[in-house]
Amino acid sequence: MSEVKVNKISPRTGTTFTIGDAGDTVTTAGDISANSITASNSITLNGEAITALANPTFTSISPDTITNDQTSITITGSNFVSIPVVEAVSTTGVITPADSVTFNNSTSLTCNFTLTTDGTYYIRIENNDGLAVRSSTAVLTVSDAPTWTTAAGTLGTIVGDFSGTVATVAATGDSAITYSETTNVLTNASLANCTLNSSTGVISTTDFAGSNTTAATYTFTLRATDAEGQTADRQFSLTSSFGATGGGQFN
Repeated sequence: MSEVKVNKISPRTGTTFTIGDAGDTVTTAGDISANSITASNSITLNGEAITALANPTFTSISPDTITNDQTSITITGSNFVSIPVVEAVSTTGVITPADSVTFNNSTSLTCNFTLTTDGTYYIRIENNDGLAVRSSTAVLTVSDAPTWTTAAGTLGTIVGDFSGTVATVAATGDSAITYSETTNVLTNASLANCTLNSSTGVISTTDFAGSNTTAATYTFTLRATDAEGQTADRQFSLTSSFGATGGGQFN
């Protein structure tokens, strides 16, 4: 018995079968009910096994936002066949093939992409049998991650109990930047006792170092996040100072 593979079989319970995307048909000479349909989308027709090939489907990618550097992306879907061609298709029409494609299984692919142009991209997957799928929307965003313009390290020495603006940090990106602390030092009332403006990067306080009366260095990490969810972290420090205590006598 030989096997013939076709793109689709329609209808399953009639006498006419559609073969390929071109719409060619084959009409059986006998009664189709005398033949068998299997669970693997195949039908035995007059001794010939005809197998319907399933189109791949696209479900999701992770991550969905990357930079211009080569990045590994996991694609999930179904009916993937080893090893498919995977492409990123820009909304401007430019097609960029993946640097490499790893076939994990029929529902998962791992691909490396280097996309040098910022923008949004569709993902297209074509199996080696010619069947393909493209994501219905531009699911991949290529964007520059935030870049800190404030140098890492000390932001200065501040007199204990000071009230006002302590320092201002800044980062740039291709969209609005928000600032946050990933540690619990700068905004900890028991330590530096400052606040961080998430929009402007201004660090201020009403009582620097709070109840502490001994000079100390407070080291903390701030995060810049852009509108696409990309982040950049940088470590800074602030040092408190207090006047001399006690007294002495000079003759």
